[in-house]
Amino acid sequence: MNLTSANISLVVSQRDSFSKAVTKNVIVVALGISITFINASLVHTFRKHQIFNTNPRYILFIHMVINDTLQLTLTILLFLLSYTLYQFNVSLCSFIILLTLFSTENTPLNLACMALECYVAVCLPLHHARICTVRRTYLFIALIWATSTLSVLPDLFTTLATEPVAFFSTRVFCVREMVFRNPHILRKREITYMLLLIIIWLTLLYTYFNILFIARAASVDVKRARNTILLHGFQLLLCMLTYAYPLLKALFGYFFPNSRTDYLFACYIIISILPRSISPVVYGLRDKTFRMYLKTHLMCRLTLVTVALKPS
Repeated sequence: MNLTSANISLVVSQRDSFSKAVTKNVIVVALGISITFINASLVHTFRKHQIFNTNPRYILFIHMVINDTLQLTLTILLFLLSYTLYQFNVSLCSFIILLTLFSTENTPLNLACMALECYVAVCLPLHHARICTVRRTYLFIALIWATSTLSVLPDLFTTLATEPVAFFSTRVFCVREMVFRNPHILRKREITYMLLLIIIWLTLLYTYFNILFIARAASVDVKRARNTILLHGFQLLLCMLTYAYPLLKALFGYFFPNSRTDYLFACYIIISILPRSISPVVYGLRDKTFRMYLKTHLMCRLTLVTVALKPS
């Protein structure tokens, strides 16, 4: 959200030329469509094959794909609105921001659950089928949403309690800081994020080192699990880039002081777009089983398109 905030804020102080604005929006939309197409193919592959629907690992993975697609769609929507409407109703803005915040906080929590499933599969293989059931997996997904809801909704309740009723019918630049502007919200957010990140990092470290200890047996599957946990950590670092935004912005500003709109756009791509493209590559295309079924699905689609375009 900080990144989208930056792009909207620059409208006030420094505007892009028409051609540059069109170019940036085309780039963002093209990236969004590409990532969404890949994610949609992953979801379709998941739905069509029972082998994935009964496996907790794939259920958690596809939940993260859907969640990332939702977040990507909302952030791109806010980006486009920052160049078109500039300002719109506070009530609508707060609804979009709340959905974006839910999906943003879901990603690291989902990574922690995937790491725990991987730990159980490697370190407690005889109990994996009993512990990691499909029902419990969906309960964990519900718990993920409940946790993010409990983290985000206090922002809304505080705003409802402290802002006048007329505020919700006004028009503002749609950023979190303009809608949920009470200073207590900012302090609460910092504390909540810190606690969640500490818990998630401890979970990843605990699972990684336990799997690393088991990996001394040189099992290929265990080594793959160890690498998977490392990838979880890498993706979590990407998620945390949001918190490093001020530093990244200052760094770009130091080297490119006369290109404010351009380096803010680069920050947006790095922080909001690129992390959303990691999940399909890291988990969908890296997994042999998923890759095999996905390749079959894409080949079928390509054949249908070829037949449809072939002249009669």
